[in-house]
Amino acid sequence: MSCEQYRDAISARLDGEDPGLPDASLDAHLAACPDCASWAAAARRVTRLVRVGPAEPVPDLTAAVLAAAGPPRRRLRPGELLVRAGLGLVALGQLLLSWPSLLGQDSMAQTMHGAHESGAWNAALAVALGWVAVRPRHAAGLVPLLAALLAGLVGVSLPDLVHGYVDPGRLSTHLLVGCGLGLVATLAWVRRDPRPSRGGRGGGIRPAHPAGGADGGQPAATGPPRGFRLPRPASGGQHETAA
Repeated sequence: MSCEQYRDAISARLDGEDPGLPDASLDAHLAACPDCASWAAAARRVTRLVRVGPAEPVPDLTAAVLAAAGPPRRRLRPGELLVRAGLGLVALGQLLLSWPSLLGQDSMAQTMHGAHESGAWNAALAVALGWVAVRPRHAAGLVPLLAALLAGLVGVSLPDLVHGYVDPGRLSTHLLVGCGLGLVATLAWVRRDPRPSRGGRGGGIRPAHPAGGADGGQPAATGPPRGFRLPRPASGGQHETAA
């Protein structure tokens, strides 16, 4: 076999392909032929330079990228501050309503513990309403609780009113729950995300090129293509290389 055939086999082995010759035969030729051994050493250096090139220095853009990818500061929408202020007033009214019961001065309660339980519930409701007024992002989570509470109050209060178990003045205190529900629901609606949901994911950060390439096509190759061959050596034992 000629040296050219051996060098083709060396190039194929460097590419991870089948050299077409037994490794023992190829190694034996390299040990006996100084020209092919020198060519193989140069080929290994060129292959390594092509595959493992030094990275070019680039500026550190970590801070800028994180700042750009972070959620933008949300602007207050029209009417939001007004709704939150109204909700704060309702929370204050609910807290004042709980005070007599906490002091055991609830005439409707049959026991002191019953008065304390009623006062604790009203105070907790006041805190929840006040919290949503300060942290409006929690508004949507409070709507089901307030709706269930108001429905329960209406369901038990109407029969009690018909049978004379409660006076209208006492029932008027439940209007705070209705006002709170209306304001919390309004706040949740005002703060809703107007962007349509896509596959259950709303408003996420999407990559500029999902496929990985700069033009949206296939990702750029990170190494030499398969089948890469070093150029044939020139006559007289000289050879050329091309990256």
